[in-house]
Amino acid sequence: MKGLKKKRRIQVILVAFIALAGSTALVGYAMRDGINYFRAPSDVVAEPPAERETFRIGGLVEEGTLVRGQGETITFSVTDGGASVQVSYTGVLPDLFGEGQGMIGTGNLVDGVFVAREILARHDETYMPKEVMDALKEQGVYQDPADSGS
Repeated sequence: MKGLKKKRRIQVILVAFIALAGSTALVGYAMRDGINYFRAPSDVVAEPPAERETFRIGGLVEEGTLVRGQGETITFSVTDGGASVQVSYTGVLPDLFGEGQGMIGTGNLVDGVFVAREILARHDETYMPKEVMDALKEQGVYQDPADSGS
């Protein structure tokens, strides 16, 4: 009897371990496309990612670069003050999107052009993504609006 209980306990532990390993593998597999790393334009120019790598790019839309093409295709450049990356997007832009405004795009780099699948724009006059703000501060371009009044 004792040998049977011990054998059953080992079988239960083994099945639980296999189930845990399987569920961990499934979660990892499901999340492989859901993790998008943020890159500033300077990072993209310095070390271009692979064409198949999906990532987020953010910065300010450069003045004078917004061009609306045929249909819904829009091209513009995004900058962090140190480098610029050409962006192409097909779709409807957010209402708050404009030149000189902060944005984040999700997509891939194809032949030096960032092809965006999604564009997010700032939601008020003071919003800027933390990563973009940090990159602009490193370049010496960004000044906190809260500091300008003092």
